[in-house]
Amino acid sequence: MLAGTTTSTRKKTGRAAKAAAEHAVILTGVCGRLGRLLLRQLHREGRVVGIDRREFPDAPPDLVHYRLDIRRKACRDVFRKEPVKAVVHLGVMHDPRVSAETRHAWNVEGFSRVLEYVARLRIPKLVLLSSAAVYGARPDNAQFLADDAPLLASGRVSDIRDLVELDMLAQTFFWRAPDTETVILRPSFIVGEVKNEIYSYFRLPVTPRLLGFDPMMQFVHEQDVVQALRLALRPGVRGIFNVGGPGVLPLSEVIARIGHPVVAVPHFLARGLLDRLWRFGLTDFPGREIDYLRYVCMVDDRRARQELGYVPQKSLEETIDAIREATG
Repeated sequence: MLAGTTTSTRKKTGRAAKAAAEHAVILTGVCGRLGRLLLRQLHREGRVVGIDRREFPDAPPDLVHYRLDIRRKACRDVFRKEPVKAVVHLGVMHDPRVSAETRHAWNVEGFSRVLEYVARLRIPKLVLLSSAAVYGARPDNAQFLADDAPLLASGRVSDIRDLVELDMLAQTFFWRAPDTETVILRPSFIVGEVKNEIYSYFRLPVTPRLLGFDPMMQFVHEQDVVQALRLALRPGVRGIFNVGGPGVLPLSEVIARIGHPVVAVPHFLARGLLDRLWRFGLTDFPGREIDYLRYVCMVDDRRARQELGYVPQKSLEETIDAIREATG
């Protein structure tokens, strides 16, 4: 066994030996919410290898789990040891409370290592879960942003800068390593049991509604994101795909359906209020994210529907219910 790793116990039978020789899908960030959901689907169909430095006490018995920091050399040995047919990179740090330096080192350096191993070993498939947030929420945005729209979020929202850089690294890799089918998925705001900053906004005891702003909002259920990830793993699929939800609603309607108390606040006061709540640890939605409550940032996912066969399975009502349940 590699130093610093753990793996599930396997009986040394002919069946186990055959399974070990089967080409696997590597999931980075397998212990996260989306990693666990995708694992539930994939491990029924074939061999899955997880890389995540966190513990996974309730992992399926057939999962091989390496408790590793993806930036370490031991991770390279995993890629060399394991026969791999695809890599799904979900190991992105989103915690806004972590310092920018720490987050950048983890995200950019870690993904750079993954790209290095995929290129060196000529792994045929790489899937990166990015985000529609990389486009940025801007006053001049189109109603629906196409897959080839510029990534302008990093100039306005510092916390998304790493994800923009990862997306750009994957785009460069797409052209630099044509033998690998590289797929970049950009879902709109994900809802379910995930942890993200939009939930922090809806969890505020009183929801601040910005006077003069009521952007249309687009959400996608975590189960539909998992569906898109599975479709992206099919042979022959490559490129950038926006992943939208079942419909759109004005922010005011979303707030009304969730049913929390609302207070109307000028946006310049709301930012200061959110920043103070942030400093005192009363919310994880910082004022610098406020543009996503002012301007539209929705995606056109026609390419995913036409080429991937992606169709949201969760209705708009179910998707909004997921926000209500998570923030109630």
